[in-house]
Amino acid sequence: MSTSLLPVGQLSPGNDLGGYIQAVNCISVLTVEEEQALARRLYDEGDLEAARRLVMSHLRFVVHIARSYSGYGLPQADLIQEGNVGLMKAVKRFDPNQGVRLVSFAVHWIKAEIHEFVLRNWRIVKIATTKAQRKLFFNLRSAKKRLAWLNNDEVDAIAKDLDVKPEIVRDMEGRLSAFDAGFDASPSDDEDSPYQAPAQFLDDATLDPATQLEDSDFEEDSTRRLQLALSELDDRSRDILQRRWLTDDKSTLHDLADVYGVSAERIRQLEKNAMKKLRAKMGDTLAA
Repeated sequence: MSTSLLPVGQLSPGNDLGGYIQAVNCISVLTVEEEQALARRLYDEGDLEAARRLVMSHLRFVVHIARSYSGYGLPQADLIQEGNVGLMKAVKRFDPNQGVRLVSFAVHWIKAEIHEFVLRNWRIVKIATTKAQRKLFFNLRSAKKRLAWLNNDEVDAIAKDLDVKPEIVRDMEGRLSAFDAGFDASPSDDEDSPYQAPAQFLDDATLDPATQLEDSDFEEDSTRRLQLALSELDDRSRDILQRRWLTDDKSTLHDLADVYGVSAERIRQLEKNAMKKLRAKMGDTLAA
C-alpha cells in the first residue's frame, strides 16, 4: 500500500519516530489546484476522504514546527502528536473561499496545541496561567541575550517589546529558573546529600505502633495508681479533690466551704494536704 493512502491512525510517531518522519516526508505535497479541490469537497460536501488527504499531505509541516519546541525537554513524538491534533482542527475549520493556503491557516492551530501541551507538561506545577505569562513563557528565553539574570534595562526592554508589565517579566524569569523537586527520595539520595526530599520530613513518631502501645500502657497505669491512691484518702479529702479537679463542672473553694460549713481557707488547706498525700501514695505505688 502506498504511504499516501495510509489512514491517519496508522501513522503514529510514538511507535517509531524515525520511521514516521520518513513516511510523512514521502507523502506528496498538494498543488494549489489539488488543495482547493479537496478543500471544497470537504467544505461543501463534508467529504471525509478529502479531509484525510488534506491532513496527510500536511503532516510533514507539523514535524517541522514541532522540532522548534525541542528545547523544552519533552518527547518529540508527543509534540508531533499534539501538533497533528491542531492540524486536524485547522482542516475542519478551513474555508477555501478565503484565498489562503491551508498551511498558512494551520500554523496557528498547530502551534496552539503544542503550546498547550508544553504548558501542561513542562512542569508539575502549572507555570503560566494568564495571557501575559503564556506570552512570556514562549518568548523570554529567546529574548535573553545572556545566561545571567536580567538587569533593569533588559527587563524594561522585554516588557515593552512583549507589551507586559516589568514585574511579570521578573516573575516569569524566576519561574523558568526554578525546578521541580520530587516528593519522594530518589535511590541515589543519602543522608549526606544537601537536598532532602520532603517525604523525609514527614516521619511522625506518634503513629509508631510501639510508641502508641507505650503511651497507652502509661496512661492505663497512671489511672490505676491514681484510683488506688484516692481510695486510701479519707472521704472528705477524696471528695474535695474529685470536685476540684476530677469533674468537668469544677467547684470553687467557696462552693466547698458552703458544703462542709467551713471557711474557704480551710478548704484550701484540706486540698493542699490531700494533694500531698495523693502524690506520696502514688509514688509509693510506683516504687512498689
